[in-house]
Amino acid sequence: MRQPRLKPKPVFTYVDYCGWPDDERWELIDGEAYAMAAPNRAHQTTVGELFVQISLFLRSKPCRPFIAPFDVRLPDRQEADDEVTTVVQPDISVIFDPDKLDDRGCRGAPDWVIEVLSPNTAAKDHIEKRDAYERSGVREFWLVHPTDHVVTIYTLDADRRYGKPAVYATTGMLSPSLFPELLIDWALVFPDVAAVQSSPSPASRRGE
Repeated sequence: MRQPRLKPKPVFTYVDYCGWPDDERWELIDGEAYAMAAPNRAHQTTVGELFVQISLFLRSKPCRPFIAPFDVRLPDRQEADDEVTTVVQPDISVIFDPDKLDDRGCRGAPDWVIEVLSPNTAAKDHIEKRDAYERSGVREFWLVHPTDHVVTIYTLDADRRYGKPAVYATTGMLSPSLFPELLIDWALVFPDVAAVQSSPSPASRRGE
């Protein structure tokens, strides 16, 4: 018995993306469309504080940080925008080359990308977006876990591949390899966690 032929999935491009309603948020990865749910409060608080620290540090630098929603087109080759099949909205992106910026956002890989994980997007960020960032040449990629309170960091090696990631607890200070003098203060990003960690234990309160 002949198996029914599966209908191929449509391959969307940036020209399709631009025609979708303005009140909806989507990302394209290799031509597949992913709906973006509204982020929760913890996600927005984390993104906002990270962006404040980064933007203050970069104020005197020639590069610029951007916060979502901000379209980043990642062409596979030198195809025209209308043919680009990967368009993402990183939570935070830092771009060194001003020639990559235009009125539509960024065309080409940012140098540093931060994604703050949400339950609805964690798998996509860990797999599809990680692969897209590696392929396009994002030099440093941070995945911040606001629930588990760890950050996973990928950096491009000499072969332009992401090797084994580094994983750190979101405590104390942490610097990106691109800006060793920038100290991300996790106590400001996650003040509730910092308050719990600094509070005395029940034993110490009793003087034991």
